[in-house]
Amino acid sequence: MITFSSVSVTYDGADASVWSDASFSLQPGAFHLVVGPTGSGKSTLLGLMNGHVPHFTGGTVSGSVEVGGRSVATHRPRDFADLVGVVRQNPRSGFVTATVLDELVYAMENLGFSRDAMQGQLEVVGRRLRVDALLERPLATLSGGQAQRVAIAAALMAGPSIVVLDEPTSGLDPDAASEVLDLLVDLVHDHHMTVVCSEHRVERVLDLAASVVIVEDGRVWCGAPAAAMERSSIVPPVVEVGRAASWTPLPLTVAEATPFADSLRVLLPRAPEVSPPTAQRSVADLSRASVHYGDLAALDAVTLEIHAGEVLGLMGPNGAGKSTLLGVLSGLVALGEGTCTVGGADPLTLQPADLVRRVGLIPQDPGLLLYAASVGEECRSADVDGGLTPGTTEAWFARFQPSVDLLRHPRDLSEGQRLCLALAVICASEPPVLLLDEPTCGLDNVAKVHLAEVLADRAAAGAGIVVASHDVEFIAEVASRTVLMDRGVVVADGPARTVLSAAGPHRPQIAQLLSPDPWLTAAEVIAAMGERP
Repeated sequence: MITFSSVSVTYDGADASVWSDASFSLQPGAFHLVVGPTGSGKSTLLGLMNGHVPHFTGGTVSGSVEVGGRSVATHRPRDFADLVGVVRQNPRSGFVTATVLDELVYAMENLGFSRDAMQGQLEVVGRRLRVDALLERPLATLSGGQAQRVAIAAALMAGPSIVVLDEPTSGLDPDAASEVLDLLVDLVHDHHMTVVCSEHRVERVLDLAASVVIVEDGRVWCGAPAAAMERSSIVPPVVEVGRAASWTPLPLTVAEATPFADSLRVLLPRAPEVSPPTAQRSVADLSRASVHYGDLAALDAVTLEIHAGEVLGLMGPNGAGKSTLLGVLSGLVALGEGTCTVGGADPLTLQPADLVRRVGLIPQDPGLLLYAASVGEECRSADVDGGLTPGTTEAWFARFQPSVDLLRHPRDLSEGQRLCLALAVICASEPPVLLLDEPTCGLDNVAKVHLAEVLADRAAAGAGIVVASHDVEFIAEVASRTVLMDRGVVVADGPARTVLSAAGPHRPQIAQLLSPDPWLTAAEVIAAMGERP
């Protein structure tokens, strides 16, 4: 169905190929996972599967790529529209209309389908993906999970036999992610579709994969999941622990690792203690803060303090109020009731220059912060705007992405690279309150480690940091305190080790494996294994 033969891709102006000599085949009617570091070329590989690369992106492709018997060299993206459905990493960035109904029929209209055919597909696809009740909704009003389902439905309307997805669960809570993945499994098992999925949150999808494609260090490798996890740098926490402990066969999921749990406990010293946070001064606080959108209470009498020197992990399902809370703290959202202060002042009363010195926000769409024509120009502009020493922002960016060409346009970066650039722009000014909304979308493990180091440095310098995220593994690594929200209210607030150990679907893999002992991360377990005599 999908065959790469000695394929190399080199973009115009680049000194080297993205990767070279890729040869593999993906069987039809199966789920295939693509993993690799940020910027390794995963999106390039996916883009070749419908001719987007090179026909839209430019560049040179050597070797051959055939999809459903059609050669990418001789067929343009429009020639694959009936065969390959594509869902982008940010589904909203791929929407081209205003309503769900218009988005769903757009591709069929362009392919010349009859009205009766479109109506028939609307009924079938709408029911299968549970978007039939959303047809009249404006796309802008959809939740993250709803937007992802609509994007998948739009990709399926023309009846393709292949669907290609780039990071489909990165911005979704555990329930919404499970819902989307269940839909993909149904497509494979019940409709014999071929699903190719790139994902950094490997723990969510590894057990679904028939094969894994690794894109790393300029090479592409394809094989069985177990063999892939032996060699990949992107692995779930239980695989990381399993490799360190030499478990055989290597478990790929918590369920497969459970038989090893007792032997692992023997290797560990006493379970870690829960240390209450040391009281520090407040850098921001909310008192009975409420925000309503019509009848919806986005925030409902929330009282919360953010302290200097802490990293607060803000978690909860899509629609819980996390982004609204960050919007209030950053002066973008007005309260209906209650109060908010940042550094002792109401952010809504501050002039922009004063506000950005007090609080920095990296939104879910980091591209909103970027406006220059190149990465280098973006860094230089940030230095000027912040009154910083020339080269400051560029040095911050190099901490995250040291190999990115500064002449590249920000729109040509991967989602993860674009996020790193936005992080550099905000972090370079070292605001005392730092707010991050889903900062790990598109980031690989190495970039997450660098981000964790930056957050730890900023907290040690006295900043108060709030990280709103569905990435429970990252929150387990960085947070000293965790707040769970649901339907606009705070339902739990305490030390991260206590809250995450009892957080149900929000528990990290290691907490699931070693419960009731409050271990959270693979790194701390592996370190403890080495400490035991």
